[in-house]
Amino acid sequence: MLIGLTGGQGFIGKWTTEELLRRGHKVLVLDHKKRPAEQYSSDPSVDYLWGDVRDDVAVMELAAHADGIIHLAAVLGTQETIDDPRPAATTNLVGGLNFLNALKHYDLPGVYICVGNYWMNNPYSISKTTVERFCHMYRDEHGTQINQVRAVNAYGPLQEAAPPYGPAKVRKITPSFACRALNGDPIEVYGDGQQVSDMVYVGDLAKTLVDAYEHAAEGKIHQDVLECGPYAHATVLEIAETIRDIAARITGSGPVPIVHLPMRPGEIPGATVIADPDTLVRAGLKPPERELAEGLDETVQWFYARGSRISVAGVS
Repeated sequence: MLIGLTGGQGFIGKWTTEELLRRGHKVLVLDHKKRPAEQYSSDPSVDYLWGDVRDDVAVMELAAHADGIIHLAAVLGTQETIDDPRPAATTNLVGGLNFLNALKHYDLPGVYICVGNYWMNNPYSISKTTVERFCHMYRDEHGTQINQVRAVNAYGPLQEAAPPYGPAKVRKITPSFACRALNGDPIEVYGDGQQVSDMVYVGDLAKTLVDAYEHAAEGKIHQDVLECGPYAHATVLEIAETIRDIAARITGSGPVPIVHLPMRPGEIPGATVIADPDTLVRAGLKPPERELAEGLDETVQWFYARGSRISVAGVS
């Protein structure tokens, strides 16, 4: 099948593309801007369509050429979207509705990715969760063949760091902690670090997204949101300590200190963001397999080996 993929040039999108290819699918990525040639796949089973998810014509064009769509494109960020919610609202809400209308128009199967912190009052969570409710409406009122996957905090190789370590516009836990530790800088934890933020290895998440799509294509539509996350939970402080120790082992230097900063706007002290992987089991799907310590070790190793934006001694 030829699968349309919005957000295909992003972190999760690249892993999802590879999983689709591994299963014999072809991929048509909807991308909103031209990028350097090396950022595009050389696989002949991957093609690109220029357009923006906010443009209903572009999304309808994607649907016209595809057998189904996985919708990942979104404006991310909690702190980054608080001062001006409009970009998140426009891209996430309008883009989500364009995706749903395209599925309905061409009677296509699809998958929508939901957020783990759906109950938080920040523009990212609010806009993404509003579309989650629209997905239920389209399924109930129009018979739209859509499955939803709620992802907790995805991590793994290929995830970009924010400045000064990389070009990402949103600061994410694993790149921030890993780059700081590898550079010998203190790891910065917001709040006391006792908040729980479940982590899922991005390769496991990509498998779940493609599983959910293949179920939708087979007519297996799940009423519940499929929650992709681990059974074992960890606090942000425990994640920071694990990454600190991995980085110290890799670099051969002592563990960096962990410092605490005020909580960011849009986040809640002591919050618990977890998934229920039994929702996958009940749907006949496999829960994530990668253990957190193993996945974090691989990820920190990737940042260290990459070296292009990390000024670690011995890495060019």
